[in-house]
Amino acid sequence: MYCSSQHVLKIPRVVNVVHKISNLTRSTKLGAAIINDTQHSQLIQRSFSSKKSQNSENFYQYSYKRLCYSLLFATAAYSSYKIWIRYQVFPSITAAEEISDSDSDSELDTKKKRYRKEKIGFRDRKIIEYENRMRAYSTPDKIFRYFATVKLTYGDSTEIYMTPDDFLRAITPGMKQPDGLGLDQYRRYDPKSISQRLNLDLDEDSIFYKLGSSGLITFSDYIFLLTVLSTSRRHFEIAFRMFDLNGDGDVDCEEFEKVAALIRQQSSIGSRHRDHANTGNTFKGINSALTTYFFGPKLNEKLTIEKFLDFQQQLQKEILSLEFQRKQPDETGRITEADFAELLLAYAGYPAKKKARMLKRVKKAFRDHGVGITKDDYLKFFHLLSNINDVDTALTFYHIAGASIDQPTLIHVARTVAHVELDPHVINVVFTLFDENMDGQLSNREFVAVMKNRILRGLEKPKDTGFVKLMHSLVKCARDTKPAILDFTS
Repeated sequence: MYCSSQHVLKIPRVVNVVHKISNLTRSTKLGAAIINDTQHSQLIQRSFSSKKSQNSENFYQYSYKRLCYSLLFATAAYSSYKIWIRYQVFPSITAAEEISDSDSDSELDTKKKRYRKEKIGFRDRKIIEYENRMRAYSTPDKIFRYFATVKLTYGDSTEIYMTPDDFLRAITPGMKQPDGLGLDQYRRYDPKSISQRLNLDLDEDSIFYKLGSSGLITFSDYIFLLTVLSTSRRHFEIAFRMFDLNGDGDVDCEEFEKVAALIRQQSSIGSRHRDHANTGNTFKGINSALTTYFFGPKLNEKLTIEKFLDFQQQLQKEILSLEFQRKQPDETGRITEADFAELLLAYAGYPAKKKARMLKRVKKAFRDHGVGITKDDYLKFFHLLSNINDVDTALTFYHIAGASIDQPTLIHVARTVAHVELDPHVINVVFTLFDENMDGQLSNREFVAVMKNRILRGLEKPKDTGFVKLMHSLVKCARDTKPAILDFTS
């Protein structure tokens, strides 16, 4: 019993000893692990340092090889360069070739820039809108005073003149009057030196020189030229036959005055004009230089209808040439397809959005492969427009017969009716402009309507808003109609 109790009392001591032994074993293993880790890290450091030294040696060897190869290549290149320079193995590029290359690049850039329309500011846009309203609704006297730019002083009296550019600006919508020149604002010149100081840039046989006054246009000339431009050839032929008493087709000076007065009264310009003595803009008849051109120095010659129609055709051609030059043709004498389209739509009267959409279609189609429009092609197309009534009849026949109006059809109509051979590229631009759905067919009604306005430059339109005619109609109706409340006889 005593022995068993002693054994029991020894158990805690044995447990403590076992714990100490186990702790000692753990610490021994941890120390051994630490030692092993330390040795392993030392081995890694030794291997890394050896690899580092080996890599640095390899790098130095690689760099040395590269340096040697570079020196060899530089030596070979320098030697080859000396040989090429000495024996001229490759031909040298001249400065002219470099200039031609730069010119071709600049021409390409210029061609791209020509399609970029110059932006118009808010102020200029409002001025252009005001001037367009003035062209449409103002009297010829006010239009002349606004767009004329030349004032000559003859002693105590003065005279206002237009240049041909002023005349073109007065009848073309969208052309802005130069700054500082407006209503009753002019440049003053001495009549003795006017021909030297004014550079009109006209041909020697220009129709404007036939008006006298060094190619300048008086108010009476302005009215007469507008009458000629706004009247068709057919109307002049009828008027000449009316006053041709003997039937020979010729009229004398007095008869021509009656013809001109009749045509002027029937035109919108003449019916709108009223003489203004306070401004000096009174119609004084056809000037002496023009009557001398028509009837000779003694005014005893006869004017034939063919000679007068030739004068009208020359005037149209002169105005068309001024319009073409205003678009600034390139070195080859061509304008862009977009400029040609703008000239066609100048008098269309379309809303701004529709006009911009049509022009955008042309710019997109010919921006990259456009060849331009020459002056000869431009004049040929407007020769077709001078026969627009016959063209309208021919296209109507095609439409009634159910035939499509495509590009070969329009070329055939131009050849048959107007006796002119049109360039297919011009016809392609016209179809691109007016073909809304791009089906290759032309709407003859819209095309003919726009072209009729174009050839007459919108001058046949009434120069009022319609309100005056409405008031006249109301007054006339009130006079002719008896009110029922006053009719006591019924």
